[in-house]
Amino acid sequence: MAFELPPLPYDYAALESTIDAATMKLHHDMHHAAYVKNLNAALEKYPNLQSKSAEDLIRDLNGLPEDIRGAVRNNGGGHVNHSMFWKIMKPKGGGDPSGPVAEAIQKAFGSFKDFQTKFNDAGVKQFGSGWVWLAGKRGGDVQILSTPNQDNPISQGLFPIFGNDVWEHAYYLKYNNRRPEYLAAWWNVVNWDEINKRFESLKTGQLEPALAR
Repeated sequence: MAFELPPLPYDYAALESTIDAATMKLHHDMHHAAYVKNLNAALEKYPNLQSKSAEDLIRDLNGLPEDIRGAVRNNGGGHVNHSMFWKIMKPKGGGDPSGPVAEAIQKAFGSFKDFQTKFNDAGVKQFGSGWVWLAGKRGGDVQILSTPNQDNPISQGLFPIFGNDVWEHAYYLKYNNRRPEYLAAWWNVVNWDEINKRFESLKTGQLEPALAR
């Protein structure tokens, strides 16, 4: 079965004024849809790979046929990344984290404010397009890292607890080239409930369900 574009869990305008409706529509309906279309196209001549989840495909990129490895890396990564991205945001989100993920952040970074500063700085310094992540290992230890393009920490053996998209298409209509301003504002729509669910998945070693097909 082919991969499918998951619907947004809220209206295009639901994250105003942090993220404008025009950006959400373009980002979801055009960019994410293109990743799904291109991933399906890359897998057309490899029926044995079509039953794998997108996460499993990008987990072992070296195990893929060379002629589709780049396409799956870019488009499979784009599908996984964006499917997460929509879920970890919500209307009237933000505030300080609570629960297990708050404890992990405090243990690793000393305070949420210090963590935000380091996370935003990593996002600002990611050259060109990419993502900034909080990722971890099964024991619960967490770290900040950035990745280029649509690369995902899964490919490095890490679990992506959450990440922010710093491709220009994620923010340029509203923030132009002011990426630091976008990164600072983004915390107002973060869905800490969903992030805590993802952190629990990390600690228990459970893989996320396969994405919609």
